[in-house]
Amino acid sequence: MAMSTETAMAIKSYQNQAEALVKNYLLADPFIPYTSVLGGIFACKVAYDLTQLISTFYIKTYNGLTKIQRIEWNNRGMSTIHAVFITAMSLYFVFWSDLFSDHQHTGIVTLRSSQFSIVGLGVSVGYFFADLGMIFLYYPTLGGKEYVIHHSLSTIAVAYSMLSGEMQLYTYMCLISEVTTPEINMRWYLDTAGHKRSAAYLINGLAIFLAWLMARILLFLYMFHHIYLHYDQVMPSFVNICILYAVDLCKLKIFVICNYSIDFSYPDEPLWLFSGLFGSSSTIYHELDVVWEDHQGIEENLGKKTVRDIT
Repeated sequence: MAMSTETAMAIKSYQNQAEALVKNYLLADPFIPYTSVLGGIFACKVAYDLTQLISTFYIKTYNGLTKIQRIEWNNRGMSTIHAVFITAMSLYFVFWSDLFSDHQHTGIVTLRSSQFSIVGLGVSVGYFFADLGMIFLYYPTLGGKEYVIHHSLSTIAVAYSMLSGEMQLYTYMCLISEVTTPEINMRWYLDTAGHKRSAAYLINGLAIFLAWLMARILLFLYMFHHIYLHYDQVMPSFVNICILYAVDLCKLKIFVICNYSIDFSYPDEPLWLFSGLFGSSSTIYHELDVVWEDHQGIEENLGKKTVRDIT
C-alpha cells in the first residue's frame, strides 16, 4: 500500500525533530556527561535482564536458586559486563590512545580529556549509581556498609573526573583494576553452582592471582612511576590522586584519609602510597591458598560476604 504524501512528510518531520533533539541536547557537549550516565544506568538494566533471561533458559542451576540468590546472580552478571567494558576503555586510554601521550600533546596531562573519555567515565558512574541503588534496596544482602562506602567514593571520584575533566588518565588507571571483577564473580558462580572442587574453579583462582598481580601491583608501580615523571603537573591535583588511591584501598578494607600535600623530600611521607602494594601482595597469596584448599576439599566458609570481601 502506497504511503500518502502527508504521511511521508509527517514521518520526515518527526525524524528531523528527533535528529535535532539528539544533536542539540543528548549529544551536545554540556549534556554528554549526563547522557552517558543515563545510558550507563539503562545499560545496567539491560545487562541485568539479559543475565536473568539467559540464565533461566540455559543454566539449570539458576532455577533452583532462592530469590535473593537469583538477584545476586543477575547483579553479578551486570557488574561483569561493566567490568569488561570499563577495563577495555581504560586499557585503550592508558596504553593506546594519543590523548594522554606526551609525544602527541604538550598540555598538562592532568587536564586532558575528550568527549569519548567523558562518555566512558559517565557509563561507569551510571553503573555505580545502579549498583548502589540495588545495594540499598536489598541491604545488607548484596553488601554491607563497606560496599556503600566504596561505591560512594568511587562515584564521587569518577564523577568529579568526568565533570571537571581533571585526572582522567589516573582515573582510568585505577579503573583497570576492574579486570579482577569477572574472575571474582565467576568464583561465586562456580561456588553457587556446586563446582568448588572442579578444575574450572582452580583455573579461575589462578586467573584471579594473575589479574591481581597485574592490576594491583604492576599497574600501580607504573602509575607511581608516571606520577613521578609528571610531578610538577600532578601536585596541583594531588588531593584527587589521594581520593582515587583511597578508593582502591577500600577494596582491601584499608580506608585512607589524606588532606595534605606530600613532600617527597621527606622519605617517610610517601610510604603510605606504597602500603597498598604490600596489602595487594598478601591478598593474592591468600587467594591462592583459599582456591587450593577449596579444590582439595578443605572446608572453609566462602559464603557471599567472604567471596565479595576481596572485591
